[in-house]
This record gives sequence, structure tokens and C-alpha cells, in this order.
Amino acid sequence: MSFEVFVFLIVLALAFDFMNGFHDAANSIATVVSTGVLKPHHAVAFAAFFNFAALFVFQLKVAATVGKGIVDPSIVDHYVIFGALMGALLWNIITWYYGIPSSSSHALIGGLIGAVVAKVGTGGLTASGISKTLIFIIVSPALGFLLGGMLMLGVSWLFFRTPPSRVDRWFRRLQLLSASYYSLGHGANDAQKTIGIIWLLMISGGYLAGDAKRPPDWVILSCYTAMGLGTLFGGWRIVKTMGQRLTKLKPVGGFCAETGGAITLTIASLAGIPVSTTHTITGAIVGVGSSRKLSAVRWGLAGNIVWAWVLTIPCSAFMAAVAWYIGERYL
Repeated sequence: MSFEVFVFLIVLALAFDFMNGFHDAANSIATVVSTGVLKPHHAVAFAAFFNFAALFVFQLKVAATVGKGIVDPSIVDHYVIFGALMGALLWNIITWYYGIPSSSSHALIGGLIGAVVAKVGTGGLTASGISKTLIFIIVSPALGFLLGGMLMLGVSWLFFRTPPSRVDRWFRRLQLLSASYYSLGHGANDAQKTIGIIWLLMISGGYLAGDAKRPPDWVILSCYTAMGLGTLFGGWRIVKTMGQRLTKLKPVGGFCAETGGAITLTIASLAGIPVSTTHTITGAIVGVGSSRKLSAVRWGLAGNIVWAWVLTIPCSAFMAAVAWYIGERYL
């Protein structure tokens, strides 16, 4: 791999990271915008800051899983990285255009799987890492749903006799804390996936020893910066879907959804499991809405979102396989 190709792939990886933040800005800010606690441009700046701040809070366990736990690092080359990034980027662009809150994380993992299978078949996949990821496709939204719903019920019980205006005033302030906590979790889990990809690229290209415990600091800083900038620009199509169309939220509901989602992301990040922040916050929002009454949730829209979740890995894998084929011949 020439140095020019190496630089091109680094830029492509950071472009994906930017798109990840742009696409998934809704995860961090949809609730705080829809409840009117922050104006949209203030919200994205707020979320971008805490996305970047996650660099100083969480270890690189998710990056290690993506870098070494999904596919066999020994068979990864620059063609595989190119295919994986292109498959994930294309799927993100398609779903952003249609306002569908799909998972950038699973698009990247699907891209890796598709490119590796195109090169060597299924023997290049790491079953344990993939199985953890697949299990958490179900676990992360379910846990978000459970925690968001339980928090909403608990808060409703605690403040049953408190005037609604006072509850609203208190939780408008508390939602700033929950939004910052969720944005920390978003940065911790999502930015690390691109770090893992660049880590793989550097090892496969001979720019880093295979037994390196962590990638260089410039990789970590650039990935967190790209993620934060993507969030700063914000994917407003998806913000509308998540914050307004799925269910109607008040500040107390936004606080419960963000806190439930953030706890889920913290558990996953500490365990080194790459989960979907999209799945997590969607589950938490639906949990909050369902705790009031089932009809408060637009279940038809929720069903369409679930279909996007199901299709993300196979679709991004297919596009990555095609991109790998093109890259091997022309890159």
C-alpha cells in the first residue's frame, strides 16, 4: 500500500466519522430540541462538546473490538478497508436522505463483514465479536426501552402531587444533565469505531505493529474531532423523525429517555461492545411514550425504523463487497 493510498483511506475514514456524527446527531439532540430546552444550533454545539469530551472519560475498549474482534486482522488490507468504509458511507447517505434513523455503527460492521467475505469468504470473520454485536441489536433498544419506561414511571410516581408547571421547570434544567450524559456515551461508543478501523488499516499497512496496545494519539484526537464536527452540523432530517414524529415528549420524558439511553451506552462502552446509539435512544423514547399510553407511540413509524435496523448490516455488507471488487481493480 502506497503512502498516497494510506492517506486517502485515512481521509475516507474521517469522512465516515464526520458522517456518523452528522447522521447520528439526532441521537444526542432530538429529545432536547423537541422539548424546547435548547435551540437546535445550541443543542448541536452542546452535543459536539460532550462527544469530544468522551475522549477523556472512556477507555478504547470499543475500538479494540472493532479493530481486532469482528474480522481476522491478518487478512485485512487496504482494499477491505476501502470496501468497508464505502459500504457504510453509502448506506448512511441513503438513510439520511430518507430521514431514517439507522445505525452508523452497524453499517460499518456490515461493511467490514461484506468486504472480508468478498475477499476470503466467511472464514475471515470472528464469530465471538459478531455474535456480541448481533445480540446487542436486540439488547440495547430493549434495555433503553426498559430503563426509559421505568424512569418515566418512577418520576411520575414521585412527582404525582407536584404542579405540572413546576415539574416542567425542574426537568428543563435536569435535561441539560441527561443530554450531556447521553452525548458522552454517544462519543464514547461511536467515535471509537472509526478509531478501530484506522487501527486496522495501520496494522495491515505496516504503519503500526500488530501487537500495539493502542493507536497513535493523532488517530484518537482526529476521530473524536471529526465526530464532534459532524454532530455540530447536524442531520436535521433524522432529528425531526426522532424528536417529533415518533412520540411527543415533554422535558421530563426527554430526561428519562436520555438517561435510560445513556446508562445503556455506558454499560456497553465499559464492556467494549459496539452498539447502536440509534437503536438505544429509539428504544428509550418508545419506552417513555409507552409508559404514558400505548397509543402515544406511532407504532407504524417505529416498525419502519426496525426494518431499517434489520436491513442495515446485509445492505451495507453487499455495497461493501461491490466496493471491494471495484477497489481491488482500480485503487
